[in-house]
Amino acid sequence: MTQMLKVGLVQQACGSADKNANLNASIEGVKEAAARGAELVLLPELHLGPYFCQTEDCSRFDLAEPIPGPTTETLGALAKELGVIIVGSLFERRAPGLYHNTAVVLEKDGTFAGKYRKMHIPDDPGYYEKFYFTPGDIGFKPITTSLGKLGVLVCWDQWYPEAARLMALAGADLLLYPTAIGWNPDDDADEQQRQLQAWITIQRAHAVANGLPVISCNRIGHEPDPSDQSKGILFWGNSFVAGPQGEVLCHANAEEDRVIVVEINRRRSEDVRRIWPYLRDRRIEDYAGLTKRYLD
Repeated sequence: MTQMLKVGLVQQACGSADKNANLNASIEGVKEAAARGAELVLLPELHLGPYFCQTEDCSRFDLAEPIPGPTTETLGALAKELGVIIVGSLFERRAPGLYHNTAVVLEKDGTFAGKYRKMHIPDDPGYYEKFYFTPGDIGFKPITTSLGKLGVLVCWDQWYPEAARLMALAGADLLLYPTAIGWNPDDDADEQQRQLQAWITIQRAHAVANGLPVISCNRIGHEPDPSDQSKGILFWGNSFVAGPQGEVLCHANAEEDRVIVVEINRRRSEDVRRIWPYLRDRRIEDYAGLTKRYLD
């Protein structure tokens, strides 16, 4: 592996009802990132269409597709054409009545490198994911690629230090988070900023605690509630990359379709772990309580 790695993030609106329009936006973003030297490109969570989990609607299961399937074939051909690794995010149809929120990795030669099924599934107003997604059963296993081991996680996973730690312990070289998160338009500006800063802070903390770069790509734009029971979700963008000490290497805003490309020095993970040897000093013999729901 080379020491320097250029990564790209495609921050895009995904609210069009036209799947092909959303996919084409992703494709154009990947092409721009590749033209600017990116070797690895991350797309937002469920980037093929609107965030359908605002309501519980059985007809939405028709949006799911098998993996491998038509979209992985398209992304694989694009990866081969451009010579880049692509990390996408799809609604997986595993079997009748069995669906997952799944991230996929396509290698530079177009082959299917692997997938990760979202483990932590939220169920909150506007985010009714438990209705649609079965929790992942692959575990926290990095996906091996020509650019190293990718610790791919998805959205709600990004709040859990356990997920990041287990990926790091399994040898991940990078942590990647395709994301679809936003504000409730009814919240005031102060509350919105508290939520955004918490989201950025927790992920930067994963970088610090594990000595790994973190790559987080979110969607943008307002998407209405199909049921008209709320004002919908205003996705807050702010895609970013942090280095292994939590330093922000690049950062998008909350409003723009934008392709970010930034260079990561992978040697820094080794250097940082030597001065902050958290893995060495972990007291694993006393952590059994972490496997319990709560210590009554």
